[in-house]
Amino acid sequence: MKQLFKFREMLLVVIIAVLLGVFSSRSPGFASPSNLSNIFNDTSILIILALGQMTVILTKSIDLSVAANVAFTGMAVAMLNAAHPGLPLALIVVIALGVGAVLGAINGLFVWKLGIPSIVVTLGTLTIYRGMAFVLSGGGWVNAHQMTEPFLQTPRQLFLGLPVLGWTAIVIVAVIYIVMSRTFLGRAIYASGGNPTAAVYAGIDVGRTRFFAFVISGTLAGLCGYLWVSRYAVAYVDIAAGFELDSVAACVIGGISTLGGIGSVAGAVLGSLFLGVIKNALPVINISPFSQMAISGGVIIAAVIFNARQERRRGRIILRDRGASETIEGIA
Repeated sequence: MKQLFKFREMLLVVIIAVLLGVFSSRSPGFASPSNLSNIFNDTSILIILALGQMTVILTKSIDLSVAANVAFTGMAVAMLNAAHPGLPLALIVVIALGVGAVLGAINGLFVWKLGIPSIVVTLGTLTIYRGMAFVLSGGGWVNAHQMTEPFLQTPRQLFLGLPVLGWTAIVIVAVIYIVMSRTFLGRAIYASGGNPTAAVYAGIDVGRTRFFAFVISGTLAGLCGYLWVSRYAVAYVDIAAGFELDSVAACVIGGISTLGGIGSVAGAVLGSLFLGVIKNALPVINISPFSQMAISGGVIIAAVIFNARQERRRGRIILRDRGASETIEGIA
């Protein structure tokens, strides 16, 4: 059992299961299949954003502009749909992906070519992209009656009991898992954050790898821009406000190290689901919004402390093993 709980993902699964049991005792039906499906559907956008954030964090960077990317892209495609209702939905989704990728690439270029710290770059582009959304819309809203039915209803359509929005998240999880575990780019992302010096000696361009990580994050944020607008049937400047912190929190809770190189797709997904369960459950048991924020913040701090302890312990083991090997070599 002790060996089993060394795996962060398994520990999160157990914690989520315990939470579901506790909340079900307070609110019967909370853990029913239909409600669990709703929780997953509500969390789908956060899962997609967290996966993009994960790729950036693994390279020892951070993307604080993802929510602003969602806002600008969502506003852009909503206005496009309202102005040109005859455009195919597939084309609108491709445009959302493209706009998001461009915004992510801008971040990546500043980090790669100019060597500016990612937190400074994305803190600046966070404000710029929000401002761009305001300029584009003139501060106005795009409401449900201005959008077409296919634009709004496609992510809500049920397939095997789950909305298309939920299935989209599942497909993205599968794609990112393949990229991270089966491609050179995925291995380069881990290497660039885990040991940049060794990555350079292995022939990996660390700067370019970080650039592509930001492009992935931006592309997924662009997709979330469309999904958010269609899900809530409205586009305005402040959509997804604060969601950049939720995406980082999901990664941290899921065991993705802010020092880079450590983490998994499963961890990002489970971290998102943990936040999804908490956010859906606290209002049900009559916890005030202010208390909800305090609880969420406490969970994040606890996760950071847990990660730091694990990494420190892992580092001591490495030093101990190295010392033991040197002793053995000296004896030999």
